[in-house]
Amino acid sequence: MFTWIIENRATIIISAVLLIVVVIVIAGMVRGKRKGESSCGCGCSGCAMKDACHSKVKE
Repeated sequence: MFTWIIENRATIIISAVLLIVVVIVIAGMVRGKRKGESSCGCGCSGCAMKDACHSKVKE
């Protein structure tokens, strides 16, 4: 088992780094969604899909 880890340490390290990056990106998206931010990063006023995203008008 230990030799397998030694032989594949580069793959394990790269996979761990990629997993951490994916978790950070998803956490940022969830945090932004909770704050009510747009997923595309721009305002909704000029967006062609604003009616589809925000179909219910808040009163």
